[in-house]
Amino acid sequence: LLLVVSGNTVPFFNMTVVYVPEDLELGQHAFQLMATDIDGDPLTYSISGPDAFYFSVDAQTGNVTLRNSLDRELLPKFTIIVKVFDGKNEAVSKKLTIIVEDRNDNAPVFQYLPYETSIPENMKLNSIIYTVFADDSDTGNASKVSYSIEEVIPDSEKNHWLFYILPNGSVVLNGSLDYATNTFYQLKILAKDGGGLLHNVLTFQQSSTYLSLTIRDLPNLDPRFLNEPYSGSVPENCSLGTTVLTVTAVDRDTGVNDEISYSITNASVPFAISATTGTITVSGPLDREQLPSEEVLLEVTAREKNLDIHGKVAQASTMVAVMVTDVNDNKPQFYRCSLPSCNFSTSAQNNFRGNIIEHSSSRLPVSNLSIVAHDPDKGINSNYELYLQGPNASAFTVSPTKIVGTGEVQLLVQDPSSVDYEISHVMVVQIIANDMGNPTDCCSTATVTIDLIDSNDHIPEFPQSTYNLSVMENSPTGTIISPNITAYDPDSGVLGQITYQLLPESIRKIFTVNAMTGAVLVQNGSLLDRETRSIYYANLQAKDGGNLVGTTVLEITVLDDNDMAPIVTGSYFISVEEGQNVRTQIQAIDNDEPGSRNSELGFKILPGPFSNNFTINATTGEMHSKEPLDREALEDERGQVVVTVEVYDHGVPKLHTSVNVTITVGDMNDNAPMFLNQSYEFSVFEDSPGSLVGEVEATDADRTEINSRISFLLQRGSGSSNFLIRSSPLGRGYYGGQLSVDPDVSLDYDTLQQKFFFLVVLAENTAADNMGDTASVSVVVHILDINDEPPTILPASLQDVHVSENGTQQGLVHTLVASDPDTNHSLVFEELAVTCFKGASSAGEVCWDWFVLAPNGSVLVNSSDIDYELCDKVVLTLRAEDLYTKKGNRYSQNETLRILISDVNDNTPLFLPISQTFVVVPEISPVDLQVATVRATDADSGLRGAITFSIVSVVLVEDNGVSRPFKNLFKVVTAPEQDSYVGSIQVASNLDGSLKGQYQVTVEAQDSEAPAHTAQTVLNIFTVDQSYRVRLQFTTTVDEVQSKSENIKVALTTVTKAGVYVAAIRSIEDTRASQVEAKSVMEAYFVYSNGTALDVNQLSVLIQSDPLVLAELVNLGLAVIGPGEVVKPTRETELIGIIAGLAVFLLIFILIMTLVVVLTTRSYKRKLSAMKALKVATTFSPAMAQQGAGIPGTNQYNAEGANPMLNLSLDPSHDLGFHEDSSSVASVNSLDENTVNAPEDNNLKAMQGKAQLTDPTDEEVLVAALNLKDPTKTAYINTTFTTTDL
Repeated sequence: LLLVVSGNTVPFFNMTVVYVPEDLELGQHAFQLMATDIDGDPLTYSISGPDAFYFSVDAQTGNVTLRNSLDRELLPKFTIIVKVFDGKNEAVSKKLTIIVEDRNDNAPVFQYLPYETSIPENMKLNSIIYTVFADDSDTGNASKVSYSIEEVIPDSEKNHWLFYILPNGSVVLNGSLDYATNTFYQLKILAKDGGGLLHNVLTFQQSSTYLSLTIRDLPNLDPRFLNEPYSGSVPENCSLGTTVLTVTAVDRDTGVNDEISYSITNASVPFAISATTGTITVSGPLDREQLPSEEVLLEVTAREKNLDIHGKVAQASTMVAVMVTDVNDNKPQFYRCSLPSCNFSTSAQNNFRGNIIEHSSSRLPVSNLSIVAHDPDKGINSNYELYLQGPNASAFTVSPTKIVGTGEVQLLVQDPSSVDYEISHVMVVQIIANDMGNPTDCCSTATVTIDLIDSNDHIPEFPQSTYNLSVMENSPTGTIISPNITAYDPDSGVLGQITYQLLPESIRKIFTVNAMTGAVLVQNGSLLDRETRSIYYANLQAKDGGNLVGTTVLEITVLDDNDMAPIVTGSYFISVEEGQNVRTQIQAIDNDEPGSRNSELGFKILPGPFSNNFTINATTGEMHSKEPLDREALEDERGQVVVTVEVYDHGVPKLHTSVNVTITVGDMNDNAPMFLNQSYEFSVFEDSPGSLVGEVEATDADRTEINSRISFLLQRGSGSSNFLIRSSPLGRGYYGGQLSVDPDVSLDYDTLQQKFFFLVVLAENTAADNMGDTASVSVVVHILDINDEPPTILPASLQDVHVSENGTQQGLVHTLVASDPDTNHSLVFEELAVTCFKGASSAGEVCWDWFVLAPNGSVLVNSSDIDYELCDKVVLTLRAEDLYTKKGNRYSQNETLRILISDVNDNTPLFLPISQTFVVVPEISPVDLQVATVRATDADSGLRGAITFSIVSVVLVEDNGVSRPFKNLFKVVTAPEQDSYVGSIQVASNLDGSLKGQYQVTVEAQDSEAPAHTAQTVLNIFTVDQSYRVRLQFTTTVDEVQSKSENIKVALTTVTKAGVYVAAIRSIEDTRASQVEAKSVMEAYFVYSNGTALDVNQLSVLIQSDPLVLAELVNLGLAVIGPGEVVKPTRETELIGIIAGLAVFLLIFILIMTLVVVLTTRSYKRKLSAMKALKVATTFSPAMAQQGAGIPGTNQYNAEGANPMLNLSLDPSHDLGFHEDSSSVASVNSLDENTVNAPEDNNLKAMQGKAQLTDPTDEEVLVAALNLKDPTKTAYINTTFTTTDL
C-alpha cells in the first residue's frame, strides 16, 4: 500500500536479503541499496543497527561497501536497518538480512593435540596405531579434510613406506618395527581440505602436525658376547678355582636388558663358569700331557632369564680358547723302539739287552740295542742328561749325554780291555736319565744287559782304532766320505784277504763301504739329518778269509747345513688391562747345530700398525711395550693389538719364522662422559604432559659398550620433578638424552612465577664394575604459553540490569566484561538463549527480540515494545569465547544476565466479569453483612497496580421503574487476593425490608500511583421483601428446634433446592385448640441463587411432593406451614380449621384464575416486546452483554428461559403467534413469570395443559409443573450463588 501524503508517494524497498562473500576486501562493493520512488524524487540512503558498523553506504547512490572484515564462521547471518528518505515524506526503514557466503579461508585445525603414543615393536602389520582428527570450519568441499603422511623422522626416504594413513585419519602400520633399529618415529601428518574459492581463486588450505611414536622394546633378540674372540692361558699345575678369564654378554634388547646366565656346553672339560659373572675357572686337575691338545676349546652359552616373545630361550654361544701351558712335571722314560716309529703312549721299559764283540774298540756301540729316551714335557722342560751307573759303568759310556724331548740312546765301549769275554760273558750297566729341572721326580733308570761275543786271536787290524769322518747333511747318495780305509791282516792267503763291511747292519741304510777298497760312501743322503742325528758311530769290519774280523770305529760327524728354520714354541695370546705395560718372552728353538751360527737366534719386530709401540731384545726375545696401552687408541672393536715378531738364525742363508703376538687390551672405564654442547636451551608449550622438550647429547671415549654406556639423569633442583629424561644410543659411545615433560605433570604458564626452568642434566657411565665419572650440563627450558585457559566473565558485570518498559530507554544499557589469563587472546561474547519470565512463570518468546548482545559485550535495547505486564524479567544465557584458543575449552562457563524490567503505571484497573446474581434479604441483613463482591486487576506492579475500591452511588430501582438514590447504604472493603483485588460490598446501615426492587451500586477501582487510573462497574443487588416470609410451626420447644436447626435446614434445602434463611425461632404464645399442639415457630425465607423466592404455597407443594423429606420433617417436629401466627387448635375446632383452610385455598385459586384472564392481554403485549428485544439481542456478541440470571419479580425475559423457575426455553426462531386478543396463557408464577404457548410446540401445550389449576382436587399446580422436569438435569442452578454462600 502506498501512503499518500500531500500528493507525494513515499519510496519503498523491494529487497529483503543480500549475500556478501566473507573474503570481501575492505572498501569493496558489498551490495546496492535500491528503493523505488514513483514520484522520481532524489533519494538519500542510510543504514543503522548493531551490525551496521560492518558497512558504509553512499547516501546518494546507495552503494554499500565493506568497512569491517566479515567472518562467516563467527557471524553467518545478521540484520541491519536500511532507510531511504525522499526529502518530503518521513524516512522509510526496513530490516535487511545479510547472509555471509562462505569462502575457503580456514585451514583444517587438528584437534586434541598433541599426538603421541607408544607401540610395541612386534605390532602386527596393518594395525591401526593412532587416529588423528582435523576440523575445518568452512562448509562444502572446503570442510572435507583428507590426510597424508608428509615426512617420517628419522630417515624419511627409507621409512616413509613404513606407515600410511586412512581417509578417516587412522595411521596404519605398513611394515615391521625393530627397537634395535629405531626407538622413536615422528610422523609429519598433513591435513588438506577439498578446496574452495578464496578471492575468486580455487584455493586449497592445509595444515600439519606431528605424531610421535615411541617403540617399546620386546625380548626378540638373542644376547651378544662382547670382545670376541676369547682366549686365555693357564699352567697345568694350577690350583682348582684358578680364574682363566671372564666372558661378557649383553642383552641386545637394550630396552629390556634381561638377566643373563652362563654355562659351558662341552662335556667332560676341567673348567667351570660362573652362571652370573661369566668368569671361567679351573674345576679339575690339568695335565697338559694327557690332553688331546694343549689348546682346549670351550663352548660357552649365554642364556637370558626369560623366554623371548616367541616362547623360546634367547641364547648365544661363543668359543673360548684356553692354552694349558707346560710345567716340568714329567721325568724322562725309556722305550724299546726306533725313531720315528715309537709309540710313547705304551708303558716305558726298564730292561734292555744287547751284545758286543769282546775287546771291541772304544766308542763302538753295543749291537742289537734299541733304546729311545722320551720326556713328554715341552721345550726347556724336556731337557735331561744321561749317565751310567753300575759295576761295569766304567767300560762303557752313553751317547748322547743330553737330550731335549726325545732321542736315541747308544752304549759305546769306553774301555775295550774291560770288555773281555774271558773275564765275563755278560756285562750290566744302568743308564740314568736325570731331569734337572724337576728335582722332586727327576730320574728314570734303564738296566742294560750286554752279551759279549768271543773273537779270533788274529784279526785284521786297522792302523787307527778310530776314524773321525765328516759328511755334510743332505749330501747326495754316493758322496765319498773317505776314499779308503784299509786294514792290515798278517794272515796270508785267503785268511789275509780282507773284505769290508759296515756294522751294525742298521748303519748300512745310511752309509755303505766298498767291500774291496774300504771307501766309505753315502748310501742314502735323504737320511742325513743332523738335527735328527749329528754323529753316527759304525764299526768298519775287516774280515779275513778265516772269518777273523778286525774292526775300527768310524765316527761320522754329520756337518750342519742351515736347513732348519727357527721354531717358535707356544702361542702368544695375551690379555691385559689398559693402562698397563705388556712384557712377554718369545720362546724359539733352532734344531741346527747348537752353538753354531745356524742355531744362533735373533729376534725383531716386523713393521706393522703397532710396531712402534713395542720393543724386543734381539738376543733374548723379551718383548715389552714402550708405554702403557690405551684401549681408546685402538680402532679394533675387540681391542686387539697384533704384533708380528720374526725369529731368525745367523746361518747362510738366513732362515726365519714369524709369530703373531695377539694382545687383547681390556677396556677400563677411564673416560668420563662429555656433552657435545656447553649448555642447552629448549622451549616447550604449557599443558603438554609427556611431550618432548629436546635432546642433549654426550659421548664416552671408552671402547666397550658396557664402559661407554651413558645414562642421563636430572640433578635434583627446583622444577626438576616436572621433567623426565631417557637415554638412548645414537652410536657407539654416543648417547642422546630425550628430555620430556613428566606425563603426570601439566605445566600451567599462568600459574608459574618464572616462565622457565633451570635444570642440570648429569651424564654418568653405568659400567658394571666401576662407576665412571659424571659430566653435567645446564639446560634452560622455557615454558611457552598456549591459549588453553577459558575466558571468565567478571561477576561484577553480571549484576542485574534495570530497564524501564515502553521504550523509555534506548541504545546501550549494559556492558559485559570478560578476562582471559592467556597472553594472547581475542574475546567475543555470544548469546546462547533468551528466557522470558513473568513472575516465576515463563512468558514464552515475547522478549526474544527486546535486547541484543553485541560481540564486544554491549547489551543494547533492540525494541520499543518492552512491556512489563508481559514480561518482567529477561534472562540472557551467554558465554564468552576466546577466538585464539588453541587447546582446551575456548568458551567460558555459561553465565546468565538478568535484565529486570521496571514497571511504569500505564494500565487501568480492569474489573473481572461477574457471573453471580446478588440478592439481599433486608430483614436478616445486619450492618457489615457482605451482600456482593467485585474483583479487579491491574497489570502494573507495586503501588502502580494496588487497587482501592469505593462506592460512587447507590440507586434503588423499584418494580414500577421509579429510581431512588441512597447514600451510605452500602460500603466496600478492599482486600488483596492472588493476582487481583476483591471489593467486599457490605451493608452500611439498616435496610428497609418493605422496599421492593433492585439496588444499582456503582463501584469504582483506582490504582495508587500518579497519574492514577480509574474504572467503574455497576452491580445489581435484588431485594427479597417480607411477603416471602414463611412460618414453620413445630411441636418441639425452641431449644429443641435450635439444636436441630441444621438438620431442618438440610431437609428443607434438599426438597426445595433453595437457600434457607432463618429469620427467627421463638415460642408460640397464642394457640388455638387443635389436634396438634405447636410449641415453637421458625420464620424463614427460601431464596434461589438467581434471586427468586418461594412463598408459602409453593413451599407446601414442594414438601408434599417428597414423602421422604416430609416424613423426616415430621420427625423433626414440623406441624404446620403457613404465613400466619400459629395457635394451638382444639379437637372441637380442628375440623372447622381444615374446612376453613380448604375454602381459603379454593378462594385463592379462583382469584388466581380470574387474575390470569384479566392480565392475558397485557401478558401478550409484554411477550411481543420481549421477543422483539430478543431478536435484536441475538445480533450482539455474548461477550458484549453482561450475563445474568432472569430478574425475579418482573416480566423481563432473557434467552435462558421464560420462567426462571420452570426453565422453559424460548426458541426465537419460532413464530409464537401472539395476538393482542389471545387468552390462552395462564400465569402460574407468583412472581408473574408467564408461560408462553407457542402454536407450533405441541409438547409445550401438553405441559401447559397439565399445569392448569382448574380444580382444587387436582394435583397442586406447582407440583404438577415440577413433575414435568428433572430438577437435577434442567433446573437453572447458578453455581456462583449457592446456599452455602448465603
